[in-house]
Amino acid sequence: MKTIAIITARGGSKRIPRKNMKEFCGKPILVYSIEAALGSGVFDKVMVSTDSLEIASTAKKHGAEVPFFRSAETADDYSTTSDVLLEVLGEYQRKGEFFDIGCCIYPTAPFVTGEKLKKAMEMFKDSARDALIPVTRFSYPPQRAMILEDDGLVFQYPEYLNSRSQDLKPWYHDAGQFYMFRTDTFLRTKKIMGGNVMPLIVSELEVQDIDDMTDWKIAEMKYRMMLESGGREK
Repeated sequence: MKTIAIITARGGSKRIPRKNMKEFCGKPILVYSIEAALGSGVFDKVMVSTDSLEIASTAKKHGAEVPFFRSAETADDYSTTSDVLLEVLGEYQRKGEFFDIGCCIYPTAPFVTGEKLKKAMEMFKDSARDALIPVTRFSYPPQRAMILEDDGLVFQYPEYLNSRSQDLKPWYHDAGQFYMFRTDTFLRTKKIMGGNVMPLIVSELEVQDIDDMTDWKIAEMKYRMMLESGGREK
């Protein structure tokens, strides 16, 4: 099976300027994703899809390939991850290169490690699943969620009003780190999370959305905690 890691790192960022190149605990945050992909040893190619000369230079310096730049159509604020992946796979196909398994890795995912990617690939490649996604459990039962309505609080799911937390089935959410997928299924459906999806359950301490500087600081605290516990491996 031929495999490819695609790190999606465009240059524009509104909420955190130069987000993909911003220093995170001592080095550009993008570098963590590159090092994890290369360190896993499970990919035939590790490439970065970008529209930025600065990002391309850093990616190449740390061992990733940048064989072409992202088009204007997939570098704006409205393009989706699927749009980017379709463009990347299409460019490789035009060069006569085809892959059985793809892995989209986000450039702001310092909690992704080589060991985590290796474990995911071992789980996924011999399965009959169409995709694998890291997920983490909600820390509080979402069945007990409340919403604002006419300046008051109401339960989103009133049927669970009298349920004990320990009796509610755990719910999980996307960890926002990477997506492993069969390229044939993806090219047919154009959906990363389509079909039969396998979960990779990860600790909540290794998950953090980074949308603003508060998120960034929390992620750095979590990352340092992971280092102290010996959890970061390349």
